[in-house]
Amino acid sequence: MSDTTSQTPTTAQGPRDLPTVDITGWACPAPLRETPRVVMGHGGGGALSAELVQQIFVPAFGGELLAQLGDSAVFALGGQRLAFSTDSYVVRPLFFPGGCIGDLAVNGTVNDLAMSGARAAYLSCGFILEEGVEMPVVAGVADAMGAAARAAGVEVATGDTKVVEAGRGDGVYLNTAGIGVIPPGVDLRPQRVVPGDVVIVSGDIGVHGVAIMSVREGLEFGVEIESDCAALGGLVQTMLAVTPELHVLRDPTRGGLAAALNEIATASATGVVIDERAIPVPPAVANACAILGLDPMYVANEGKLVAFVPREHADAVLDAMRAHPLGAGAAVIGEAVAAHPGMVVARTPLGGTRVVDLPLGEQLPRIC
Repeated sequence: MSDTTSQTPTTAQGPRDLPTVDITGWACPAPLRETPRVVMGHGGGGALSAELVQQIFVPAFGGELLAQLGDSAVFALGGQRLAFSTDSYVVRPLFFPGGCIGDLAVNGTVNDLAMSGARAAYLSCGFILEEGVEMPVVAGVADAMGAAARAAGVEVATGDTKVVEAGRGDGVYLNTAGIGVIPPGVDLRPQRVVPGDVVIVSGDIGVHGVAIMSVREGLEFGVEIESDCAALGGLVQTMLAVTPELHVLRDPTRGGLAAALNEIATASATGVVIDERAIPVPPAVANACAILGLDPMYVANEGKLVAFVPREHADAVLDAMRAHPLGAGAAVIGEAVAAHPGMVVARTPLGGTRVVDLPLGEQLPRIC
């Protein structure tokens, strides 16, 4: 926003009086350093979320581990390197094509650990239930969590239950925390990214967010779009078996692929160039986004990852990913560069370029 406080519009005859305007209800489209109230964008994984964390939580809690701001905290304990992560889930609706809030809670935390290279071992689970929710709904969520945990090879070891008054919740909210062991020689963090690294995405993007929106709003796109919700631990271990020298992994959830790339570019102080034509977007998602006015790069995913891989290992890693069920659609979409550090630039199908900014908030709220 430009600063006009000291400028008085004039006419040929001299200064012109301006009417009195009440600006207290105005909203600025740019992120503000001081926001008097929480808005939905603060939970969207974009610029507003980053401001909330950096301006309130990091100063309040302090600590070197938190300052890393990774998908999980990485630390040494008892002679082993561990990863520790927590996440909360408020998706609406609770059940959606391809999964439910229970699958999401397990897979999301397993994936956060996997992005550090960790093999997930144990999860905690907190249920926040609204008075009046049907018991079969609670049982369905719990059963889905148990099945997802067994499929991911992780144990739900402890938990908690709280109930809030009717009208003070939205059926079921979940919190999960997880802990896993990082194998020796694995060091995944954005600070390791260097110019020349190849950027690989594991498959079609935008599927989860569009699946949630379609069922939430009762939209039909000619074909049912199912969430890509999945645990990525096995895919990550397959990649690490090729080489432990992967530089960084991220699962592009809230804020989508665009947010993940921007976070890596900023933390690594490198630029990122991507080719829009190389990004795998299924036709159903592309059509849905065109109708809804969304950009698939900003739509959430729950079963995909983006990897920055040293160029000498890129072909072998890509082949290994494509041989795994969760990486069959893997594609090279760009590279890290020395130019424009901290910025993500996309080459468009028309031959031009555009800056891919960090989203302000989130195009589709309550998707995880």
